[in-house]
Amino acid sequence: MTDLPSWRDTATRKTIVDFVESVTTGAAAVPVVERIAVFDNDGTLWSEKPVIIQLDYIIGQWAAELKADPSLAEKQPYKAVATGDLGWIGGAVEKHYGGDDSDLKVLLGALVGLTDGLTVDEYAASVAEFFRTAKHPTLGTLFSGAVYEPMRELLRYLEANGFTCYIASAGERDFMRSVTEEYYGIPPERVIGSAYGLTYDADARAVKYSANLDFLDDGAIKPVRIWSRTGRRPLLAAGNANGDLPMLQFAVGDGTGRRGLALLVHHDDDGRGDTPYDKGAELALAADDITVISVADDWSQIFPSTDPE
Repeated sequence: MTDLPSWRDTATRKTIVDFVESVTTGAAAVPVVERIAVFDNDGTLWSEKPVIIQLDYIIGQWAAELKADPSLAEKQPYKAVATGDLGWIGGAVEKHYGGDDSDLKVLLGALVGLTDGLTVDEYAASVAEFFRTAKHPTLGTLFSGAVYEPMRELLRYLEANGFTCYIASAGERDFMRSVTEEYYGIPPERVIGSAYGLTYDADARAVKYSANLDFLDDGAIKPVRIWSRTGRRPLLAAGNANGDLPMLQFAVGDGTGRRGLALLVHHDDDGRGDTPYDKGAELALAADDITVISVADDWSQIFPSTDPE
């Protein structure tokens, strides 16, 4: 099956199809149980510009905290929300991709307080309400319309060829789980992501969040979390930023065993998709053994024609 209608007939598409055929047919076919594919989410499966989708949700929660306590505006990240100058928040993420986590730690400190004491069901209901009503700030669609259609087609293509697909993202696991089945056909048990701390309240018979981040699923942590969940080296991995590089290299391997395929989505299209950028992806773009997907050249369509019902 080569049903990838939103992919142009380019060398990149051929590389993907040839690889999938090489591991699914003939004497060298990889057993189905070993056909594992992992995908980053932000900037790989859906839009991350002008703001990461989870940050859009978080900003709304911080705005509500500011309304209850205006004195919070004296410190970041509340100051950025109060002034409407969200550059600091985006800058904290970009600094993280560049190896500087000083602002990210401030960001995460405010982040974990949002869910402290909530049950997992209460948080899920809050996130579900966000996705029912919130719209992408530049596309003007529900966030279902901010999914990259070519990548959704790639998920279906891989599944049709016996792959099991996982999401492995720096995004928070339970936030993504609320929509991954609807948006990508990936059930919650196949979502690997950053995670708030969890505790069990025996009296309430409920799992609740605590005021800490259990782990940030980015950089060198990604291969560890993938292995912890699947017990396998992925055969294919896709990302878009420096934080995905260890995951991509883990899939390719060290040359002593089966060689996997690493894909990097490069946002280089001015006008159709996310604002073009290389910042935060420089190391990945310069790495060997990675197939770069050019949004400008390889995709004929970027977003779904209409929002899914």
